[in-house]
Amino acid sequence: MPHITLPDGAPGIVGPMLAYPETEKHLNGLAEALLRGESSLTPAERETIATYVSSGNECFFCTNAHAATARHLLGEDRGIVDAVLAGPDSAPISGKMRALLEIAGKVRRDGRTVGADDVARAREAGADDKAIHDTVLIAAAFCMFNRYVDGLATWAPQPLEAYHEIGQQLAEKGYLHSIR
Repeated sequence: MPHITLPDGAPGIVGPMLAYPETEKHLNGLAEALLRGESSLTPAERETIATYVSSGNECFFCTNAHAATARHLLGEDRGIVDAVLAGPDSAPISGKMRALLEIAGKVRRDGRTVGADDVARAREAGADDKAIHDTVLIAAAFCMFNRYVDGLATWAPQPLEAYHEIGQQLAEKGYLHSIR
């Protein structure tokens, strides 16, 4: 049961966004810029970072919504998402992505723990400034999004099949049209 009055049947972050459109436009704008804007990382890579951070924060709704989105974007390679969630060290991902997930994990726990050696490993694996910037900001933003969703005790569908449609919509339409 949500801690505040939210529209019935609106899952996760959608409920507070519908209830408070003055913040919705900014939050969705941030998500659109981070996950769909210009970047040296693909939308699928950025959604995977969001999923990884959300999983670490134990946010059921965000983990499953963004995992479903990443799976849609990855197509036949969708199994990468589950492999990353099981542990990026053994996932079939690039060294660059592995290094960026390490940075994202550190930002999730305490951004001050990201060191020059972490950034150097990411650069050596092929990450540019934009990829490093986007990774840090995605991780930081998803800590906020996760806490927004869970701090209000929003409703999250339990059957994982429910997230297929959410992921498809986000993959196809992005975030500026995600709740309309």
